[in-house]
Amino acid sequence: MNLQAVVTNLEDYEQALGERLIARGKLDRAGLERARRIRTDTGERLSSLLPKLGLVSERDMAAAIAEQLELPIVSPREFPDQPLFKDRLSPRFLREAQVLPIAEEANGLVVAMADPLNQYAADALRMVAGKALLPRVAAPGDLEAAIDRLYARDSGDGGAQSTTAEDFGDGLDLDVERLRDLASEAPVIRLVNQLITRAVEARASDIHIEPFETALRVRFRIDGVLREIEPPPNRFRAAIVSRIKIMAKLNIAERRLPQDGRIKLAIRGTPIDLRVSTVPTMHGEGVVLRVLDRTGVQLDLAALGVGDRTLHTFLRILERPHGIVLVTGPTGSGKTTTLYASLVRLNSPDKKILTVEDPIEYQLDGINQIQVKPSIGLSFANVLRSILRQDPDIIMIGEIRDSETAEIAIQAALTGHLVLSTLHTNDAASTISRLLDMGAEDYLLTSTLNGVAAQRLVRTLCTNCRTREPALPEIVEQLGLRRYTAEPDIYLYKAEGCEECNGTGFRGRSSLIEILVVTDAIRRLILRRAEAMELHRAAVEEGMRTMFDDGMEKALAGLTTVEEVLRVTREV
Repeated sequence: MNLQAVVTNLEDYEQALGERLIARGKLDRAGLERARRIRTDTGERLSSLLPKLGLVSERDMAAAIAEQLELPIVSPREFPDQPLFKDRLSPRFLREAQVLPIAEEANGLVVAMADPLNQYAADALRMVAGKALLPRVAAPGDLEAAIDRLYARDSGDGGAQSTTAEDFGDGLDLDVERLRDLASEAPVIRLVNQLITRAVEARASDIHIEPFETALRVRFRIDGVLREIEPPPNRFRAAIVSRIKIMAKLNIAERRLPQDGRIKLAIRGTPIDLRVSTVPTMHGEGVVLRVLDRTGVQLDLAALGVGDRTLHTFLRILERPHGIVLVTGPTGSGKTTTLYASLVRLNSPDKKILTVEDPIEYQLDGINQIQVKPSIGLSFANVLRSILRQDPDIIMIGEIRDSETAEIAIQAALTGHLVLSTLHTNDAASTISRLLDMGAEDYLLTSTLNGVAAQRLVRTLCTNCRTREPALPEIVEQLGLRRYTAEPDIYLYKAEGCEECNGTGFRGRSSLIEILVVTDAIRRLILRRAEAMELHRAAVEEGMRTMFDDGMEKALAGLTTVEEVLRVTREV
């Protein structure tokens, strides 16, 4: 396609680009109209405005531009290992123009561009290379990451280049004011911003920054698995940590004690919350940032992976007017998200809902949320005593951590409230034993406990690259797969890996869940203080589908793999 002709008729090009995104299901008509209204005020191009507003992802926009202009799209693995024309192209120009030369060919210079219609950048590159340009389309985030990697030792800011490696040191002996100055310099601000942006675009739930003697390690937790990425230069370690602490309003002078804070910011138009935790280690402060992207979380039980039969059972206990409903599992198993989805389901104008949390992960419209602050005496137990006087219909307790909280939860349920909470146990049956161990009276438990949902998260297969193959007879026999399907031929799915899933074969996560309904048979066992195994067997006889059963059905349906199910249910 003639790019010069497109430049002279940008209105038609942008119109066609918007229609292409709608046709591909990446944008709706209302979002396009909203962007057009904003464009009339700002004059900004739709191709950059839509990702900034969070209406279209950068990768989807890059794919649409490539199709519209009939140009190839560049994947991150195609970027070079060494910078081209390093002595003639500054990192600042490349970042501002969002371009990067990636290869020299006989007929021209191959250039990755976020906007192939950027005539200024194209003319500058032609002048530098002395040959024709062969433009390719790349997502801005991929370009930024590649430029940062290739020019990591170049600050790109004139005044800041006088800062030496020795200025950054290891953070132990630096003067606090000097540390604050360093953390406010443009290279450090850009490094931290790029790190957070990369994490959000990679769908990471956590960013781990870990200092070691001679290196700084950075890892993203994506779909529950930690993946190491190329870290910033080690000499920036103290300044990076200080920059994060400044953003989270923490004390940068305090490096001996753990600290917790919160950062609110927008990444390409999308509001993001970051929970920040710092701890002192042998070689400096380690930092973990929990990424809370409200727009990326679907607070709907079915969307979280709760199947029809399980959902029916869960709603049966959830929609009772009073009693206790618990969601259990280890850290990171999605308990809080399930509780939030439950609250969204229960929320209506005729019900008053109060939550007591530590911390509040997502703000829910129409629900009164209270943040626990133990440092000033605002504990779970103290808050619970107060909110019972607020006349709530439904109470959500972030976690039952001690016997005092358990006792108040039971009393609240006895006085006609619906109480939702979480507990750290391996399976549903163990929860009852845990409550009894915490001092809960068995006769009170049988009167108040409606049911327990235990869950794990499994990685879901990438639908773009998963493959299906016949299950080996030995596997069918060993796992009892014939219990889960009436089909004569049994197939299982494998993770292959493609660009859509960054080569992992997985994209996103889904819940495996088992729900123990407290029936008369279970109540009799509670009064006898039966062991968890006996409670589990009785619940299965009463119709409970275990997490293993739920997982195998999802594996046969192609949602995940048998290996994933075994990985998360092995200890259950």
